[in-house]
This record gives sequence, C-alpha cells and structure tokens, in this order.
Amino acid sequence: MLTHLSIHNYALINQLSIDFTKGLSIITGETGAGKSILLGALGLVMGNRADLSSLKNTDKKCIIEAQFAVDGYALQSLFEKLDIDYEAETIIRREILPSGKSRAFVNDTPVNLSVLTALKSKLIDIHSQHQTMQLSDVAFQFSVIDALAKNKAKIDSYKRGLKKYNSLVRELKILQEETEKSNEQYEYNLHLFNEFEEAKLEDGEQEKLEEKLDKLNNIEDIKLNLSEALQISINDEIGLQNLLHSLENNLQKISSYAKNYEELSNRISSIKIELDDIVSELENANEEVDFNPNEIEELNDRLQLIYNLQKKHSVDSIKELLVIHESLSEKVAQVEGAGDLIEVKNAEIKQVAIKLDEVAAMITKSRNKAIPKLQKELEYLLSELGMPNARFSIELNPSENYLTNGKDNLLFLFSANKGGNFGELKKVASGGELSRIMLSIKKILSENIQLPTIIFDEIDTGVSGEVSNKIAKIMQDMGMNMQVITITHLPQIASKGTQHYKVYKGEEEGVTTSNLKQLSNEERIVEIAEMLSGKEISESALTHAKELLN
Repeated sequence: MLTHLSIHNYALINQLSIDFTKGLSIITGETGAGKSILLGALGLVMGNRADLSSLKNTDKKCIIEAQFAVDGYALQSLFEKLDIDYEAETIIRREILPSGKSRAFVNDTPVNLSVLTALKSKLIDIHSQHQTMQLSDVAFQFSVIDALAKNKAKIDSYKRGLKKYNSLVRELKILQEETEKSNEQYEYNLHLFNEFEEAKLEDGEQEKLEEKLDKLNNIEDIKLNLSEALQISINDEIGLQNLLHSLENNLQKISSYAKNYEELSNRISSIKIELDDIVSELENANEEVDFNPNEIEELNDRLQLIYNLQKKHSVDSIKELLVIHESLSEKVAQVEGAGDLIEVKNAEIKQVAIKLDEVAAMITKSRNKAIPKLQKELEYLLSELGMPNARFSIELNPSENYLTNGKDNLLFLFSANKGGNFGELKKVASGGELSRIMLSIKKILSENIQLPTIIFDEIDTGVSGEVSNKIAKIMQDMGMNMQVITITHLPQIASKGTQHYKVYKGEEEGVTTSNLKQLSNEERIVEIAEMLSGKEISESALTHAKELLN
C-alpha cells in the first residue's frame, strides 16, 4: 500500500509531503484545487511520460517520491526479474530535470520507465469513469472469475504445461521441416555417401600412393644407380669395403702407440660398420626393385579416384574428404531415423497434452462453479447501488485450442433493464453503470485476492442520495481488506473515510499553489458541512455533518 507521497516543484505544488494509512482514505476539495494533480504526480512516479510542463519552476528539477509497503504482495520474484533490490518498504523516485530529461529510481537503483510500468499494476490501480472499459476485456473478465474460483495455482500449473507443450510443438515443427528438406536431398546425399563407402579412403593414403607411383615411374634410373652404388661399395679391387678394410688394418697396427691413433682407428671401424649396413640395405633395395606395369596402372586408378573426389567436393586432401564422408553419414542417418524421432516427439506432446487437458478441465470446473456465485453477488450489489433490474449472462464454452489460461471461451453479457436484451457491456451500459459495475467487481475481488492500492477518481459522479450511501458502504467494506483512496465530491462518501485529506489552493509570493493536508475531526466536520451547504455553513449543515461522521 501507499504509505507516503512527497512532491516537489510539480504543476501547482511547491512542496508537499503526506502520509497515508490502510483503510479508506478520502480526498476532497474544490473543483480546480488540484485533485487531478495528485493523480498526475502518482502517474509520473509509476512511469507515465513527462515534459517540461510538469515543472512549476522550470529552473529547478521536479522530484516525486512514493513509498509503498509491499510486504505480503509476493513481489520478490518480480523484483528479481527486474534486477532491482527488494525492500519491504519500497521507495520509487522520479526526477524531471530542467533540460527535459527524466530519471527514475527504485530503492535508489536507477531504472528505466519499463520497470516502473511493470511495478505499476502491482502497486496502484486508478479508476475513473474513463477507465472502466477494461470491463469489456475478456482477460479482465477471466481474472475476476478465476479469483472467485481460486484458480491461481491451477492456472500457474497450466501455463507451465502450456509452455512445455508449445516448446515441444515448435521442436516437432523444426524436426519435420528439416526432415522434409533433408528428404529432398536424400537420394543425392545417399549416392555421395555410397561413393565414399566404396572408396574406403584412409587418412595419409594419398601421400603413400604418390610416393610409390613416383618410385615405379623412375624404376630404371633407380635400378641403375643402386647397381652402380653397390659396385662402388663391394668391388674386389677398388670397392669401398676393401679400401676401408685396408685402412682399418693400417690404423689398428699403430693404435697402441698413441692415443690419437687409437681414436682414428675406432672412427674408421665405426665408418666401416655403417658402410657394411648401408651395403646390406642397398642389396635389399636392389633386390626389391622390380618393374610391374599392372601395379602402376592400379596406383594411377586409385589416385585418379581420389583426385576426382577432391575435385567433386572442392577440397585438397583426404582428411577433408573424410570430414565430408562423416557429414553425409549423419545426413543420411538423420533422414533414415527421422521417422523414429518424430514418433518420439509426438509421444512426448501427447503425454503433455493429456496432463494439460486434465488441468484445463479442473480450471473449467472451478469456473463453472464460481460463475453463478459471481452473477448473484454482482446483481445483489448493483441492486443496492440503484440498479435493481441489472442482470448478467456469463457463459463458458469449451475451446478446441489451448488458450493462455485454459480451454474456455467466455461470453460476458449484461442487461440493465427489466426484460431487456443482453448485450456487450461496452455497448449497452452507460458510463455511470460501468462505474458501479466496476466498483462491485472490485468489492468482490477484494474479498478473494490481495489487490493493490485502489484509487477511485470521482466514480460517484451522477449519483446521490441512498445510492451514494451504498457506494460509501462498499468502499468502507473494501477498506477492511486493503487500502482504498477515493476522490469524491459527495459528503455521504467523504464521511465514511478512516482518514480525510483536503486539496486546497493558496498563494505564495503572488503565485497560486496547491496543497494537501490531513484533516482533524473538527476540520472534517467543517469540510463535510461545506460540501453539504456551500461556503456559507449553516448550523443544520454542521449538525448533518456530525450525524454523517457519527
């Protein structure tokens, strides 16, 4: 509820600071005294857009600050979602600078206007004759019925299930679209995949084949050079082996005479061992060299297959071809297994739909049970408010589709006159009738759910006498469960408030200003007497005012 409001340099207000309490608070004042300014200030602090016309003194900034007791409203999750600190006593501040720019803060955290707008519906509910059109809004009508039906937990459960259902349906649609698209390319992809399967490519294979083919293409040159190398190494007269053997014998004979001779002998021995090993490998290599034209043809064919695949897929290596092979394998498998995946997804959707239908059925049952009670209470309250022939026809019809709050279509019709035809509220009800219907609905809601602070802006316009007493009684009853603030010009309503505030005009340094003050008991008597008889207050008006205040 709203606990404190301070306004600085706004419209006709220089400085104002006022406390509010629970129950029914009354605001009265002469026409033009500034009652609408208070609503404008509250609108600004709750996110309405502002301009320089909001500033009383355009050289100074305008500051509006409202404090709310939010404990018990279960707003912690909303504050967390909005990324602002939660405080049981939450302070919202709006500043409009002389430059025209504005700033907003929630518990000293800078926020944008969207945050204030999100908080607004949870903290303040302002009603005037111009704002009763929401009665014709189906979402609002459902909210009234569901409040009486105690459907909040069921609808929360339904919404969670609907979110999951919609997510699964989207996944199925994507899967079907991808499958359809994949099916169009399936035959071609399968052909490409089979080409790879038949090719049986191996990583590194191309380099080995190219090396082997190069060797076979130069077999004669290789054979000639290997033979000559062997002759140079093993010739009986001038072969390297014989020459090294003689050199080794010479050095071994003198190795014992000096350290350096021994080292040279050992080095020659090592060279001889290495040469013997090289000769052995040359002999093996020479024996292995064999010209085979069939093998050359096979190698050429294999390499040509690899080159063709590389050209076809615009790559340069077998490694890249293997990646494409794997991708084709997945695409082919996806199509071949898509039927199973779609079947599994459909089964999931069916299971969620069964549970969703069960919750929707419980919601419908609760609504059908609450509707007669709502009709009866509304018709009783409207009868008390001077509409004895008011009738409602509220019909709940099943929907084939999953709607945001269940599977029901709602038809909310009204007739104000005896024997009259039912019609849509906005078409058949007058502004005054809509105000009384809204008041009745809010009265019923206040007994069933926790409502934000309600401000009634002269919704009693056009009523008098006994009806005004009934309106006052309803507001007084609502004040037992919540904070109600009403701006009124009727003394019957003004007398029912727990506290009474007066908006009045004054003058400071030759400039008109608006002010607000809380009235004492004696001041209330005078204010209500003035509302009864005008500026010239009679004794009978004072007596009547005291009787109203009782």
